[in-house]
Amino acid sequence: MIEIELDGKKVEISEGSMVMHAADKAGTYIPHFCYHKKLSIAANCRMCLVDVEKMPKPMPACATPVTQGMIVRTKSDKAIKAQKSVMEFLLINHPLDCPICDQGGECQLQDLAVGYGGSSSRYEEEKRVVFHKDVGPLISMEEMSRCIHCTRCVRFGQEVAGVMELGMSHRGEHAEIETFIGQSIDSELSGNMIDICPVGALTSKPFRYSARTWELSRRKSISPHDSTGANLIVQVKNNKVLRVVPLENEEVNECWIADRDRFSYEALNGDERLTAPMLKQGGEWKTVDWQTALEYVANGLKQIKTNHGAKSIGALVSPHSTLEELHLTGALVRGLGSENIDYRLRNAEFEVADKARYLGTSIASLSHLESVLVVGSNLRKDHPLFAQRIRQAAKLGCEVSSLNAQTPDWALPVSHTLNVPAADWVKALADIAAAVAAEKGVEAPAAVAVTDAARAIAHSLLAGERKAILLGNAAAHHAKASSLLALANWIAAQTGASVGYLTEAANTVGAQLAGALPGYDGLNAGQMLSGALKAVVLLNTEPEQDSAAGAQAAIELSKADMVVTLSPFKANMAFSDVLLPVAPFTETAGTFVNAEGRVQSFHAVVRPAGEVRPAWKVIRVLANMLGLPGFDFESAQEVLASMHKDNGGVPAFVPAVRLGNASTASIDLSAATSEPVVAAIYQLDGTVRRATSLQLTADGRANATPSAQEALA
Repeated sequence: MIEIELDGKKVEISEGSMVMHAADKAGTYIPHFCYHKKLSIAANCRMCLVDVEKMPKPMPACATPVTQGMIVRTKSDKAIKAQKSVMEFLLINHPLDCPICDQGGECQLQDLAVGYGGSSSRYEEEKRVVFHKDVGPLISMEEMSRCIHCTRCVRFGQEVAGVMELGMSHRGEHAEIETFIGQSIDSELSGNMIDICPVGALTSKPFRYSARTWELSRRKSISPHDSTGANLIVQVKNNKVLRVVPLENEEVNECWIADRDRFSYEALNGDERLTAPMLKQGGEWKTVDWQTALEYVANGLKQIKTNHGAKSIGALVSPHSTLEELHLTGALVRGLGSENIDYRLRNAEFEVADKARYLGTSIASLSHLESVLVVGSNLRKDHPLFAQRIRQAAKLGCEVSSLNAQTPDWALPVSHTLNVPAADWVKALADIAAAVAAEKGVEAPAAVAVTDAARAIAHSLLAGERKAILLGNAAAHHAKASSLLALANWIAAQTGASVGYLTEAANTVGAQLAGALPGYDGLNAGQMLSGALKAVVLLNTEPEQDSAAGAQAAIELSKADMVVTLSPFKANMAFSDVLLPVAPFTETAGTFVNAEGRVQSFHAVVRPAGEVRPAWKVIRVLANMLGLPGFDFESAQEVLASMHKDNGGVPAFVPAVRLGNASTASIDLSAATSEPVVAAIYQLDGTVRRATSLQLTADGRANATPSAQEALA
């Protein structure tokens, strides 16, 4: 540690740190634009000039290393004069459009100009004009004359997103931030550039001119999409969600969020929202009141149970639903006498585990891995924030290995790649296990040949201390998922690696804990989607897009006597008999359990639209109408508390005894007979699928259905 004096205070800081780091530690604010704690040091704005004793000129705090005994003054006349001079230069060409600027009210330049800017300018020349650029549907670069060339956006793309989509062309007064030859910005993390831009040069295209920052209410929430459980600030005006930005949480999402977390809110204000119950009568949909709709469902379930037995009733639920919704749906189905409930709609194999399968390590630890093997995942698109952490680990020397069907474009260096068809993944993983066995001098779990690629991956996993084997969405949905897990566990035991699933959805772990799985004699999702039921309850899911059955699901479900859809959207209309409008995550309270087992509860940020009701309330009332006991809950918090009444309260993390990644299956080396079904990045759930701006991106267009592509054209 080194001790310096900062504005008369002694500060201890590690060797190699900059003056800015010491100031942060001491709680002293030094004005800056280009410096960002998550990005490399550029030292090009010069706003952080400070007075360092024995230095002839002011020095940039962000790029000046500390030395023992250094004396720094951030508020001396010399420092203040230097900072004001820099501000004067920055404002020479900056347009005088604060009254109409979207960044007004949250602009660093505006804020610092109050303290360091002059009351008038000495420059009378015309201001520079930079023409706007069209870089896609998410980021607006309409006002690039405001850019102060801090290069935060450039460094973010290069260092965090892994794709340098923006750069600075030309020099001096002609310098501009732009893409390469008019290309669009297509990174799945691109929206973070809006947050880190210190002026109004990069703004949100969907939010542009919607509201002033001081008009917005800010409310905390949790992302309902992938399994990161990103912490959000949802910004609201007139009971309408207008913007979503990250809430910093170093252990989960740091200060970043993925674009689908940021822009999916558009669907909540879209034309496809279901705002009142609907019944299909004579082949036509008609709007009805809640009493009529619920009586129809309750009477239908009673009649079907009487005529066909309770086992003809089942529920297919989305792992994007809250813990409370999943728990009550399971209780409803079981209260009727059925064990038919499942969240694993995209799975091809349905092994039942004793414990909830999860990441196997903490999310934060991904940033510090020394070796990692990712099996069956398009990591960058399936889990953008996990990929970002592994990208940081790779920059520190982590060896990343991949077992996939094709070479992944993860925007990070992949040291070892084993590309084989998905049907042969078990054999390929067995090859890696055999290579590990040969190195360790133990018997391999399966008799196979060892390839050079498998040997390289084995060497990587045997080296170092912090290592992990991560099974992706395609591995979880694989026809031989249990064999893949069994081999991963064997390799992990021999190499000292952790093993776990990246897990697909916001509440995949929670769905297991809530009991959204078939009981002893219950039907799994594959069986229910094959036309085995007379009454089907669909919670927040659209089987045509959300299941391995695809279009066949609609054909089979249309054979049921009654299909009930609980959704925020007008979904499943081709084969449903009743639509019940339930609240999306912004209009209800609930809980998600992320990949690492972190329990995160949230509240509604806006009132429900129209006649929309929280799904847990709808299920509770339906259970009461059916005469089922144990559904007397007044709030989502009561539902959650009832689930943990024997555990001394709701834990911050799922207890370790309830988490595990064991597999009791024998290893089957034969080729799988079906391809694993994985959702594309902007097809993951109903909310993302209906977010217009996301569907207009390169990823959205590439993976849209034919009908959606026609609509976007």
